[in-house]
Amino acid sequence: MSQKIIIDPVTRIEGHAKISIYLDDSGQVSDARFHVTEFRGFEKFCEGRPLWEMPGITARICGICPVSHLLASAKAGDRILAVTIPKAAEKLRRLMNLGQIIQSHALSFFHLSAPDLLLGMDSDPQKRNVFGLIAAEPELARGGIRLRQFGQEIIEQLGGRKIHPSWAIPGGVREALSQEGRTHIQNRIPEARTIILDALGRFKRLLNDYQKEVQTFGNFPSLFMGLVTPDGLWENYDGHIRFVDSAGNIIADKLDPTNYQEFIGETVQPDSYLKSPYYRPLGYPDQSDYCSLDSGIYRVGPLARLNICSHIGTPLADVELREFRDRGKGTVTSSFFYHYARLIEILACIERIEIIIDDPVLISTKLRANAGINQLEAVGCSEAPRGTLFHHYQVDENGLLQKVNLIIATGQNNLAMNRTVTQIARHFIHGSEIPEGMLNRVETGIRAFDPCLSCSTHAAGQMPLHIQVLGKDGSVINEAWRN
Repeated sequence: MSQKIIIDPVTRIEGHAKISIYLDDSGQVSDARFHVTEFRGFEKFCEGRPLWEMPGITARICGICPVSHLLASAKAGDRILAVTIPKAAEKLRRLMNLGQIIQSHALSFFHLSAPDLLLGMDSDPQKRNVFGLIAAEPELARGGIRLRQFGQEIIEQLGGRKIHPSWAIPGGVREALSQEGRTHIQNRIPEARTIILDALGRFKRLLNDYQKEVQTFGNFPSLFMGLVTPDGLWENYDGHIRFVDSAGNIIADKLDPTNYQEFIGETVQPDSYLKSPYYRPLGYPDQSDYCSLDSGIYRVGPLARLNICSHIGTPLADVELREFRDRGKGTVTSSFFYHYARLIEILACIERIEIIIDDPVLISTKLRANAGINQLEAVGCSEAPRGTLFHHYQVDENGLLQKVNLIIATGQNNLAMNRTVTQIARHFIHGSEIPEGMLNRVETGIRAFDPCLSCSTHAAGQMPLHIQVLGKDGSVINEAWRN
């Protein structure tokens, strides 16, 4: 008789989700699904709000990556005003985004995933958490806390608070970086660089113990998407869209994010509140072509960004990028290497911060371009820690939002995450005896993507719903379905 295994909740991720694993009559995995079980609906309740409020409102989508929404929203506002923001404002926005990537990546690696990697995926689940990590690896845990603190302090120095700063606005930013703030950031750079270089060395040594996971954790052909500069340089704030395939071929380049609907399609699954974007020219992947080279499935985020760029543009990170590609034999297709890519991106961000913080343009008092509503529709696009983020707004002549569409990085990884949990389950789960460590590997495959589910649950349409009214004795008095 066929069986179903439920992992609910999925632990050590941001948000609420469960995993269903389906076994056939012989006890082998036939399919697996990643379900996002929370709904928030920012796209609908932002309708009717003034454009000027949108950065502050959408920053509240998430407490881990509020800066990502703040900047994408402000960039959409720039386009509706039809202005070019002052150079100092752009540099300051870039600085905040670099701090955001550092703090988010540090949280993902050191707090959420390191317990699996350093304590062992089969270790005691009572100790396989951040507290167990602190007890077993106090220096590494402390370094992770300090690294995340560094990123958060950059956000605080610019925006006045570490979480939900209402700082970037349509047309620029509200305030400059103080000289005290600039000095504080400069003084923290050497420690941050030492911590991340130590963590990179530690992770690379660990890879010898996880060769099976490298081969089976979401290791399949797909497309990769993200922003790059016109020269193909690693980018996190502006630029154009590039798609590459698993062989490293550039299949689409210099795409304007404003025209995202030409190359990104959106659909919904009946068992999840998470949208499933796909590469429109190749179509929505069905089960038969789920991981073929001509499928529309694509991945975003740190792994994708390192796969699509020609180089990073900073000395230490470029050395690490070359080794990363050598280990992956070119384009890196294993989702296990998301962890590796995050560490390299933290190093790249630290190096970029060191360059930007010395730029004399930062002392400029010209921080905002003033204008009224000049366009009625615009798209703001930026790289969030988890991948490319789109904010698409339509407004009326008074700047009131008529329609909002958000394409979140985690949503764009949805098809890849489902493919990953299926691959892991098929490799590690056989028959009725399923050790806890095997189920933890399925969860770990999701953690590799570092999903941010409160960001991502904006699906249009309806979730199938089954409601039961029960009596005191547990009997069903009435029930209703919505399909």
